[in-house]
Amino acid sequence: MFLTVDIGTSSLKAAIFSAAGLCLNMAAVPLDAGAGGGCEADPGNWLAAFQIALGRLGSMREVEALVISGNGPTLVPVTGEPEWKGGSGAFRLIVPADTARLWLDRRAREEAAAVSALAGGFVDPSFFLPKALWIKNHQPRLYERTRHFLSTPEFLAYALTGEARTVFPSRGFERWFWTKELLAALDLDGERFPPFLFPGETIGEVSAVAARAWGFPPGLRVIAGGPDFFVGILGTGTVSPGRVCDRSGTSEGINLCTRNKVEDPRLMSYAHPIDSYWNLSGIISTSGRAVAWVRELLGMGNLGFDEFYALAASARPGSSGLVFLPYLAGERAPLWDPAARGVLAGLSLSTGRGELARAVIEGAAFAVRDVISVMEECGCSLEEMRVTGGPSESAFFNQVKADVCGRPVLLPVQKEAGLLGMAIIASAALKKYRDLKEAAEVLVKIEKTFFPRQEYGDLYAGMFDLYRKTYRNLKAQFQEADVRKPENFLSGL
Repeated sequence: MFLTVDIGTSSLKAAIFSAAGLCLNMAAVPLDAGAGGGCEADPGNWLAAFQIALGRLGSMREVEALVISGNGPTLVPVTGEPEWKGGSGAFRLIVPADTARLWLDRRAREEAAAVSALAGGFVDPSFFLPKALWIKNHQPRLYERTRHFLSTPEFLAYALTGEARTVFPSRGFERWFWTKELLAALDLDGERFPPFLFPGETIGEVSAVAARAWGFPPGLRVIAGGPDFFVGILGTGTVSPGRVCDRSGTSEGINLCTRNKVEDPRLMSYAHPIDSYWNLSGIISTSGRAVAWVRELLGMGNLGFDEFYALAASARPGSSGLVFLPYLAGERAPLWDPAARGVLAGLSLSTGRGELARAVIEGAAFAVRDVISVMEECGCSLEEMRVTGGPSESAFFNQVKADVCGRPVLLPVQKEAGLLGMAIIASAALKKYRDLKEAAEVLVKIEKTFFPRQEYGDLYAGMFDLYRKTYRNLKAQFQEADVRKPENFLSGL
């Protein structure tokens, strides 16, 4: 059996999988939304949530490997070594660290410009190196106390093993991580940036204290799972050219499997988890977050998402001409514009709650179409989209994506595909399958396919054109407001 753990923005999820890819038990523990306007979080909460999840999953005695993944590019300044507090039956794991800087933190714009100039391409303020440089420039005492800069899953692995490592996803990712030369050019101490290893490699063994406290087998291997996009690709079976992994949650990642590397500044291109292929990627900042935002705005925060989706479904496709730009925290791909802001265009006295709800969902789908349209402009072929994450559990949302994007949307049996993706990594690492591709093809099962309805093709084509024009027409105003009132953006939102 394999224990897989995913640390997201709003929850920590953990699951026990059999070697056949069957989820035997799963637990989800809510996480605090984060301080500093949602751009910082206490990493101690991840450790507490992990312990709660273990208690819900049951016995760990037969677990063969532990694989960890998490959201990126969150950065944790770790200032000390793992410590255990308490006595028998009341152990508590602590790792001295400052607040984690979440992926929503975009304060490091000046630092991002400096990194981009040296890296030979645009590096967003939300990525690791700009944030580390921001800490050095603005919080020098913290920088001096920092022993390791770690991402979310690396922090938990360090807590369990005492080994500080950086999980490097694949070839071509250097610009979004670092090199020795880049660290030297920025006058950053390379000792604070742990050595690289790749997904599937062993980080270390769970400490003896952790094994006793939580019932792990002695010497349990902790295996690098990689970032959330990496495990999501595997867990949806996006392991052949033309397949797209749409990993939705608070934010959204679109990953296309291609035969050849594609160079376009609007997208990210790097090696695919399957060695012979390449990954073409676009990251959308606040798709699921936008849905949560409008749900709260409509006073439906205490109701389930089913009620919200039912309200949205009560409006006709096209939301009576209402167009929403979901740029509530700037936008990453394909715009890479931290100054972009959310827009509702086409409001009228006849606009109702249903139209507003549906427009936000359609706006999130237009953001996905924007990314895949750029992929097509690069000459890529897209055959199908495989969805995962919380929003994928809504048949309504999946159908809207199929209609807006004009592609079949495939829903895997395992909705939290990242958890299964880590089990696939463990299966390959322990040689239960020949390689990652074989493991993914065998273990990933499709539950349902949503086909685009042709009668809405022209409607959504016209609205998508308006969606793109709305941003282009307002871009200069976004930039002007950004320069005029910089204090509005210090929180990273």
